[in-house]
Amino acid sequence: MRTLLFWLLCTPLVMFGQYQFSGQLSDDHKNQTVYLSIVENYRKSSRIYLDQIISTTTTDNFGSFRFEGDNLSDKNHLYRIHIDDCNYTSEKTAHFLKECNYTESLLFLAKNRDTISIPLLANNQALCEINSTNNTSTLILEINTLREEMILDFLEYPSKANEDLNFKKWFSRLQKFGIDSGEPVAELYIYNFLSDRASETHAFYLNHLQHNEYYIQLLNRLKNKYPNTSFTTQFQREITADKIMPEDTTTSFISVLSDYIVYIMIGVVGLTIACIFYRKKARKNNKKYFDTLTTQEKTIIEKIGLGKSNKEIAAELFISLSTVKTHINNIYKKLNVTSREELKALF
Repeated sequence: MRTLLFWLLCTPLVMFGQYQFSGQLSDDHKNQTVYLSIVENYRKSSRIYLDQIISTTTTDNFGSFRFEGDNLSDKNHLYRIHIDDCNYTSEKTAHFLKECNYTESLLFLAKNRDTISIPLLANNQALCEINSTNNTSTLILEINTLREEMILDFLEYPSKANEDLNFKKWFSRLQKFGIDSGEPVAELYIYNFLSDRASETHAFYLNHLQHNEYYIQLLNRLKNKYPNTSFTTQFQREITADKIMPEDTTTSFISVLSDYIVYIMIGVVGLTIACIFYRKKARKNNKKYFDTLTTQEKTIIEKIGLGKSNKEIAAELFISLSTVKTHINNIYKKLNVTSREELKALF
């Protein structure tokens, strides 16, 4: 009956195209400031950031609060409602690199025209439960519950063998949950903590990324449902960078680069040795062929080495130009060369 009443009350608000997020805090939170934020950067979903806040309201004397309007996206985005004891008028910026002494917050998925109620639970527990016209709003709470189960699973048998099995199990289970939800933004929330660089899961994620098509498939789902959004671009850049240069593996970019340099140097040294060996062999063969040259041919080679032209050689040796050319042709054939440059290189 309570649920039916909630839906009947919510229906008129949805028809007018406005969102309404309302909730109840305990009595000691009367006249308390409540903040509504949009979390576009999924890497900033773990704590409060001032640049995410889009609206504020104040609780009444009974601790009730309400946000409403029609300026949200028509597609699901990640939102946060929070309360704290920070002094936002202070000269020191609140929530900088830390939480306030007291902070309570609730993450949920929502879009324009959604009506969400956040009830006060037993023992005055606030911001813990959601009733919504959007059936995906509670996905973040469900994922957090799975995450707690995952942590308990790892703590039960803290061995390396159990850790490896649990990584495979929970990556598969959480990613399947995200796929079955039909909501890529929820999958990004899962991806965020599985790929967190400060988490024990990061090394497994880097290896998983190299061999699993899930991440490319998620990117395609994001592009289809959320094209031209900052979080889709962010995800694409991250998986591309992590595939090329995984930071937590033993092979860093510097070591890969060093390996390439070593390979190049080995190749250069090898080529140099081969060239030296070839030249020594060629010189040995040339020496053998050199012995077959006549005295006149050896003299002409010496003249060529000094840079003399055919005419100069003919004049100095008192022979005709045609005779010089004949001798040079014979030299080329005996030494297996085709030009003066090759001949000079031999001697």
